[in-house]
Amino acid sequence: MALTDPTRPTDVSLLTDLYELTMAQGLWESGKLEEEDCFCAFYRDHPFESAYAVMCGSAELPDLVENLRFTPEDIDYLASLEAPAGGALFKPAFLEYLRDFRMHVDIDAVPEGELVFPREPMVRVVGPALECQMLETALLNTVGFQTLVATKTARVVQAAKGRPVAEFGLRRAQGPDGGMAVARASYVAGCSSTSNVLAGRKYGIPVFGTHAHSWVMSFDSELEAFRAFARSMPNNCTLLIDTYDVRDGVENAIIVAREMEERGERLAAIRIDSGDLAKLSRYVRGRFDEEGLGYVKISVSNDLDEYTIQSLLDQGAPIDSFGVGTKLATCYDQPALGGVYKLAARRDPGDRAWTPVVKLSEQPYKRTIPGVQQVRRYMDEAGRPMCDMIYDEALVEGEGAARGNTLVAVNDAALVANVTGMPSRELLVPMVRDGRAVGPRETLETARARCSAALAALDDEYKRFLYPQTYVVGMESGLARVRDELVRERMAATASALPWKAPK
Repeated sequence: MALTDPTRPTDVSLLTDLYELTMAQGLWESGKLEEEDCFCAFYRDHPFESAYAVMCGSAELPDLVENLRFTPEDIDYLASLEAPAGGALFKPAFLEYLRDFRMHVDIDAVPEGELVFPREPMVRVVGPALECQMLETALLNTVGFQTLVATKTARVVQAAKGRPVAEFGLRRAQGPDGGMAVARASYVAGCSSTSNVLAGRKYGIPVFGTHAHSWVMSFDSELEAFRAFARSMPNNCTLLIDTYDVRDGVENAIIVAREMEERGERLAAIRIDSGDLAKLSRYVRGRFDEEGLGYVKISVSNDLDEYTIQSLLDQGAPIDSFGVGTKLATCYDQPALGGVYKLAARRDPGDRAWTPVVKLSEQPYKRTIPGVQQVRRYMDEAGRPMCDMIYDEALVEGEGAARGNTLVAVNDAALVANVTGMPSRELLVPMVRDGRAVGPRETLETARARCSAALAALDDEYKRFLYPQTYVVGMESGLARVRDELVRERMAATASALPWKAPK
């Protein structure tokens, strides 16, 4: 039975960057406790040069919000911090305010297992400005890494073409918490099991493991080691045959398989963890088949990733399952998703209208999208995703943006599409209201099924490992106009404030 509580710390108030708290004090002191903000979390660039990412971690956000409390020990620690120029960093009155602090935010997020794409909001947070700001670091930490791992896993599972993939990465993961997040996210994205026993207990993920090279080395002979393990674990017997020599190892495994048959048992599989896996697996398969042991499966490991697995299967390697560790757990070729959390709209106390805001940059692709954003996914009649539209729920009080039918690509204003009559659905769903979870926690099995269905519906050109087709993400045309106007106004204001003059 899976436990319902996540392995996130319960004292998450200090799981943050210091500047979130210094800004919180500034907002408190500036009389902005009643001001409302809207923040959106998103990523800008394709992870692993993929065309998509797999959303993960969003189901843990309600617990994050509900557990954000400041204990007396937290307050004492903050009171002990000194400012670089001397004196206390935080004011006593602000720390007193934190003693009874609780969240009142609303959170809408993309459900776990759903596919997401660059620039569109994965999470939207609306509420008091101070509270929205304080969530930034922990929210990005929770969602960013698990989304990265889930995306990597989806690629590995795709390469395996239906063969089971076990996650073996705990010993190489970035610490205990990283190892737990890896096990959770990889299961959502399609791994069949994990070696992480704590993750199995916490999340109900199937666990898998047999023996290491050290088991074989602790006996006088490989055959003796195999026999001892078969007697100890007759119903979980996978023999690691490459401690010394795979060709000798398979002969010893054949002997043990025969002995197990005499006892009414079966050798489940062998594992190869080194060498030319394609060549060795063909040799081993041939020997087992020659001996009438076609039921014995072949599993391989050894620094595998999606490219290695794809190559092995392209070579016709008769491999039945894969154990993937280091390169999955560490997201070897991309260490971070690069998620960001940006202010998109503000609202003064007592005002119903939102004011959209935009961040500029000398790098145009870093300019943000304004507004209280929602994402609508458009599909063809077979349910295949075709494009996503970002629109502003507050733009024209339910008209205009919400009913718009013209999409302007985020990174290419010349790409305009009419989506009139296309089936669609909203991606951001309520998860927190007034600081409380909306409904019960979704199971990992539900998220896993959603991920499987989402990937199956995505056209193959988006799933290629090399040069995948770019999925179109656009803004509703009204929102695109608002963004352009805000950019022009801000650039004009910035230019007029420059202290220098252009040469004549």
